[in-house]
Amino acid sequence: MTAKDDKDKSRTAHILLSTYEAEYKKRHKKKPILNRYSAKWGMLDVIDSVGGERARELIEYYFHTGSEHSIEFFYRNFDKLDVTLSQIREDRRRRAKILEETRKMVEEARNQ
Repeated sequence: MTAKDDKDKSRTAHILLSTYEAEYKKRHKKKPILNRYSAKWGMLDVIDSVGGERARELIEYYFHTGSEHSIEFFYRNFDKLDVTLSQIREDRRRRAKILEETRKMVEEARNQ
């Protein structure tokens, strides 16, 4: 890994921490208490595991769950959030497919 890659990943971690702070402030009407230096290391692990874009999606999804939204809880459970979000999206696709098939069957039945 080059120094440029490390710098880009570090920049991405700080962007994701800003996203976390913005979502927290929107949900709880106050700024979170956050040590950005130490939080960056946890965010780098998240980026290594799921990538920057997926990490952003998980942060946004995280604020649609539960009531407490500590960064530490997110770090300990982002993998579970990832699985859950994937299952929700797959279920939505499956339901949309079933709905479309049902719509076609009803249309065929009406045309007979």
